[in-house]
Amino acid sequence: MEELLERARTALEQAHVPYSEYRVGAALRTADGTVFTGCNIENANYSNSLHAEEVAVGEAVKRGHREFDRLAVSSGERDGVTPCGMCRQTLTEFCDDDLVVVCDEGDAAPEYRLGDLLPNAISAETLGK
Repeated sequence: MEELLERARTALEQAHVPYSEYRVGAALRTADGTVFTGCNIENANYSNSLHAEEVAVGEAVKRGHREFDRLAVSSGERDGVTPCGMCRQTLTEFCDDDLVVVCDEGDAAPEYRLGDLLPNAISAETLGK
């Protein structure tokens, strides 16, 4: 797990955060062990900003990956940041409730399950698909 956290920490260094100055990095591991990283990319209007987890998911999906088993998230503050609600919903599109989400607290790295972070998420089943 330490390797995945390190990849998230490295990714946050590339963040574009001129407004909040709050860097976030994410490292998403696919079922076959490939790791995709992302960082937050802010925009002056905020609503067009990209979150680190979304960038990582986008990179993976763009390359044909649809199965994931682990995500590590880190901020420059090492404050245990978890994915926001929007990112949780994006993850739910591609991940089961048992996706492990590791959050960087510096000396500790608590783990959560996606289903615990976003119970009763909107899914294809919710939409009758």
